[in-house]
Amino acid sequence: MAGFATEIVGADGSRRTLYLHTSPEFAAKKLLAAGETRIFDFARVFRNREAGSPLHVPEFTMLEWYRAREPYAAVIADTVDLVRIAAKITGLATFSFRGRTCDALAEPECLTVGEAFQRYAGVDLLATLDAAGQGLRDALAEAARNAGHDVAANDTWADIFSKIIVTIEGKLGKGRPTVLCEYPRCEAALARAAAHDPRVSERFELYVCGVELANGFGELTDPVEQRARFEAEMAEKERVYGERYPLDEDFLDALAIMPEASGVALGFDRLVMLATGSRSVQDVLWTPAP
Repeated sequence: MAGFATEIVGADGSRRTLYLHTSPEFAAKKLLAAGETRIFDFARVFRNREAGSPLHVPEFTMLEWYRAREPYAAVIADTVDLVRIAAKITGLATFSFRGRTCDALAEPECLTVGEAFQRYAGVDLLATLDAAGQGLRDALAEAARNAGHDVAANDTWADIFSKIIVTIEGKLGKGRPTVLCEYPRCEAALARAAAHDPRVSERFELYVCGVELANGFGELTDPVEQRARFEAEMAEKERVYGERYPLDEDFLDALAIMPEASGVALGFDRLVMLATGSRSVQDVLWTPAP
């Protein structure tokens, strides 16, 4: 994702570059570090390069919440319950989008990313990760080509991963919701490693009718590791988009005293779109972007 840059002008005429937030996450975690235990934010958020499809707009509403000292299974359950509540409020138990249908009240399917890659793409994803959960580019390229996927000579591990998961997403959340979990650590910059396998993380996404509704984590609270992940993420952003953002040093300081927690961000407009049978998030926005 990319942030919108803006400029703040002081009373003395001084100017500083700031960025509209892509999520209230950093501010929320600072509150957790300050002692709050259950918090939520119903926020307007802004993401550049997010227009041009029925699911993406540059300004949208995000519902984000956190539970201190609770496992990420708790926020998974919260998210599933919210989908059910939306279905009951609108009276539309069967959601549909682009020819896919889903019983919003059904018990969700739980599927790891590794299982999804094996089932829908014919790729053994875990075999392409090292012990620390970093991607082995040549291993994934070979597995992808053997399964019939296109791989360019300059594609990184992350590029190949993204190409494949895009082909998988439309198959998730059909018939019943899908909780897709255990993302590779290199694809979960803000999540802690899973206790049973350090190659994967406590990250999940909820899919309904092939639409990603929510993204959640068992939160990483190690500031040293978080800084290293941010630096790697910024290097990749610079490689792809030619831009780099400053790190939030206050956030990194807060992680040092933040308790273990779990959190999730849900795209509210997408949920409303599905729960009302609309064709696009543009149809449920009060003030869609031009």
